[in-house]
Amino acid sequence: MERRKLNSSQIRSVGYDAAAQILEIEFPNGSIVQYSRVSSEVHRRLLASPSPGSYFRDQIDESYSSRKVR
Repeated sequence: MERRKLNSSQIRSVGYDAAAQILEIEFPNGSIVQYSRVSSEVHRRLLASPSPGSYFRDQIDESYSSRKVR
C-alpha cells in the first residue's frame, strides 16, 4: 500500500486501501499500524485536518481495531 507523507510531528505517512477499508499509519519511530473498517470519509478528514496527530488520537486510535505491521 502506498503511503502519503504528512506534515506532522506525530505521523510520518498514511496509506489507505478503500476496497478493504484499511488505514495504515507510519509513525516517526518507524512503526506501522493498520486500522480496520475505516471509512474513506475518515481517511479524507485525517488528510485534510490541520492537526493530523490530534485527529488521529481523537477519532481513530481507540475507535478502530488495529494490528501492528512493523
